[in-house]
Amino acid sequence: MTALFAYLVCKKCKQPHNIAAPAALIGASDFFELAVAVAITLFGANSPVVLVTTVGVLTEVPVMLLLVRFINNTRHWFPQPAVDKK
Repeated sequence: MTALFAYLVCKKCKQPHNIAAPAALIGASDFFELAVAVAITLFGANSPVVLVTTVGVLTEVPVMLLLVRFINNTRHWFPQPAVDKK
């Protein structure tokens, strides 16, 4: 949800695609790596909590790839950057 929110706010504020796309990707990252580190620290490396958190990280990659596809397919929603003519 955070990714979609950031993406749509950038669209509403008329930001270019090269600003909106990273904003959405950063919003989607959800700091999974930090969650793994905290789980290991709190529950120990052999805890089932760490296993579940690690599986969460593994699901992040396909979700991020789908988000990149969506972002690339909606590039036309954003204004084109001005070309500098010299």
